[in-house]
Amino acid sequence: MKLIVSHIVKLYGDRTILKDCTCSFDKQGTYVLMGPNGCGKSTLLRLCALLEDPTAGTIAYKENGTPLPPDTELKRRITLVLPRIGVFNTTVFRNMAYGLKLRNVPHAKIEQKVNETLAFVGLTHKKDQHALTLSSGETQRLGIARALVIDPEVLFLDEPTASIDQENTEIVESIIGTMKREARTMVIMTTHDRDQAERLADRVIRMKGGRIVE
Repeated sequence: MKLIVSHIVKLYGDRTILKDCTCSFDKQGTYVLMGPNGCGKSTLLRLCALLEDPTAGTIAYKENGTPLPPDTELKRRITLVLPRIGVFNTTVFRNMAYGLKLRNVPHAKIEQKVNETLAFVGLTHKKDQHALTLSSGETQRLGIARALVIDPEVLFLDEPTASIDQENTEIVESIIGTMKREARTMVIMTTHDRDQAERLADRVIRMKGGRIVE
């Protein structure tokens, strides 16, 4: 699956947030939208995740050269993790299992996939803990795990380390780095941290003032 962004403009009222943004994302790789706060990178991420419509321009997903309709089927193949994660008022395991239950995954398979994904993000020991008691860094890792457990083809991460401590930042970067090496999914993330972008990205897309500048 390939994502093509063509001449995107986004207005909120009389404010222009994005100005003629064009770029493309291939099936494999980790892409980083980098730029200062307010440059439009999070807005572009939400548009690509099909959570909002552009004012002008097109967001197109293609598979084998054929455009995919922006329907529920496509939206189940992509997912966005926000900087502040909302968790359900229940255990870590049940938070993880929710999306799989919606997809009618058998119970035994749910158990297997949740256990594997919690191990991947280093939260196995928190499986039966109430999600609301996790630290901010653990909550962020749970959000990433909850996205990964449904096997998305495109994973969007909006400032995934913006509000967590250094230890959890290193863990999250390690998770992203492993996905990059294993080509588990296409990862498209935002950051304002130049060093982080250089560490994690196969390709860096620099933004400034609502435009893609490099």
